[in-house]
Amino acid sequence: MPSDASDTTARSHDANAAPATSGWGLWRVQGAVALFGLSGVLGRMTGLPAPLITLGRVVFAGAALAIGAGVARVSLRPRRRADLALLIGQGALLALHWTAFFQAIVVSNVAIGLLAFSTFPLFTVALEPLLLHQRPNALQLGAALLTLPGVALLTPTLDLRNGATQGVLWGLLAGATFALLSVVNRGLTRRYSSLTISLYQDGVAAVVLLPTLALTPTTGLFSWRALGLLLALGLGCTALAHTLFIAGLRSVTAQLASLIGALEPVWGILFAYLLLGEIPTLRTLLGGALILSAVVIPAVADGPGRRRRSTAGA
Repeated sequence: MPSDASDTTARSHDANAAPATSGWGLWRVQGAVALFGLSGVLGRMTGLPAPLITLGRVVFAGAALAIGAGVARVSLRPRRRADLALLIGQGALLALHWTAFFQAIVVSNVAIGLLAFSTFPLFTVALEPLLLHQRPNALQLGAALLTLPGVALLTPTLDLRNGATQGVLWGLLAGATFALLSVVNRGLTRRYSSLTISLYQDGVAAVVLLPTLALTPTTGLFSWRALGLLLALGLGCTALAHTLFIAGLRSVTAQLASLIGALEPVWGILFAYLLLGEIPTLRTLLGGALILSAVVIPAVADGPGRRRRSTAGA
């Protein structure tokens, strides 16, 4: 469940073509998930406002994807006007998603931001029947509902002035927008490559966020430290991470990829402890366990031959 949603869907494969799991595939997926988990930590380390963190991320990631598309000679021409409008809309939604994700971490901490974002299965269960006409089964619905007591544990008080409470609310917005990105992108991947979708959405997100340079204090943005962190965020935690994840999916089952993806907050919390000295409370960890069960339980119950579901995304 990567929080990096510039490429919120991997290409769907035939339901009967479950790949044989390979060691290299496992390392690629695990490496990608670790990089996804690192993204929130790097964003917090910049000390910048959330809109500027997101702007830096999409600019560097978009530049890398543009080079990749040029080298691979990937077609970027939309097949239909409706698709172009959808890609532009998704890019604007991506800007909102990542801004909400980083805002959750800026106002609270990495653990709360990542775990609140991880409630996206609850929103996916609500959106799939509306947009894809797919009804969740009882297990998926029950697992998604487990996120509700998890959110209650994450929220220390109903006082909106509390940083942790604000972080939960921003994280919920990040989860909701990620779910919408994932559901809509699932249809786009039938007609376009993941690289094409990611490039459009990162490019549009960059344009949408450009006015923040005039509206948000840019103190520290152009320091070598901030630019280096944003470069690592855009290239390592976005472009490279998505490349590794999609490559790993060729030899790792959807079931295993979902289970590994559930480790994203675990990696994020570990990196936050090592790099920032952040230690989550027991209440936060208990809430996180309930939230992550919404991903783990359906993944364990799914057979390895099921169709590969989208997981790549903050």
